[in-house]
Amino acid sequence: MTALLDGDLVTARKLAGVELTDWFLSDEITWLWRMRLDQIAADPGAADWIVRAAVSVPGEVVVGAGGFHGPPDDTGMVEIGYSTDPDHRRRGYARAMVTELLRWAAAEPSAVTVRASIRPDNEASLATIAGFGFVHVGEQWDEEDGTEFLYERPARGVGSGDGRS
Repeated sequence: MTALLDGDLVTARKLAGVELTDWFLSDEITWLWRMRLDQIAADPGAADWIVRAAVSVPGEVVVGAGGFHGPPDDTGMVEIGYSTDPDHRRRGYARAMVTELLRWAAAEPSAVTVRASIRPDNEASLATIAGFGFVHVGEQWDEEDGTEFLYERPARGVGSGDGRS
């Protein structure tokens, strides 16, 4: 993440072990690297939970990034986050990321609830979580995004986790 903040895509690719795209240096996503680096500095254990490159299978093409906002909190809640490189949108990659994040949460005994926070005008993300068993539970104010709707579902026991539940 430090290499990405420094604009050093060559080093970031080497360290990540995948062919990160120029999107990883764009204004759309670089704010995330600073926030997550600060988070890891405060809680090194968060590193295992936060953002990772999303790679298509087959093909090994980096199509975006996904992860959690951190490890499960004291109540067992984990919040998913995902974003697709604009060159790869509308091909099902965001849904695939959500599927894998839900599998990850289900495999973690301390994860009880999975949350997604989404701006009301983000129709693509709202459509992405549809069919995964998320229920609208409220809203919050986010300094970056403004009003966000909160959606939650149990970490385990809701359909297949593939969006067809």
